[in-house]
Amino acid sequence: MVVLALAVFAADQLTKKLVLNFLGYADERVVIDGFFKFVHWVNTGAAWSMFHGNNAILAVVALVALLLLVLLRHRFDIHTTIGWVALGLMFGGIAGNLLDRLLPTRRHVIDFLYFYVRRRGDGAEVGFPAFNVADSAICVGVFLLFVLSFRKENLARPQPPSEGSLKSE
Repeated sequence: MVVLALAVFAADQLTKKLVLNFLGYADERVVIDGFFKFVHWVNTGAAWSMFHGNNAILAVVALVALLLLVLLRHRFDIHTTIGWVALGLMFGGIAGNLLDRLLPTRRHVIDFLYFYVRRRGDGAEVGFPAFNVADSAICVGVFLLFVLSFRKENLARPQPPSEGSLKSE
């Protein structure tokens, strides 16, 4: 789990450093026209720029989230592959975005992956909000925790008796 968290954190920071080195603020590099491009956008809010301008509060929220994950990690079934992968992804992702918020040279999260389509008629872009490696890791980690919780719920559910066990009674 720790190795995965460190790998996610490193990949997140490396990719953001590349964006800072190769894309000016608000620059874009189309990779697949009408579908995907690299952008250099900043976000002082949370997902979809909610709570925009509340960087300090969101840094505190991220610190609390990390603390809660550490304190409650035993509840996430970390002895299964899905459990430790989920926690590793979330730890690394939260830490990556937290560092962005705390660095005096940034004080915002850098988003750079942008998927979009062109609207018929006027050709305007309609896209999914830009995101980064940390955001992806957090989302996949949360999804895996949901999968794990449903799996545990199904295993804990009492099974109806089989036909063979009914005949022997």
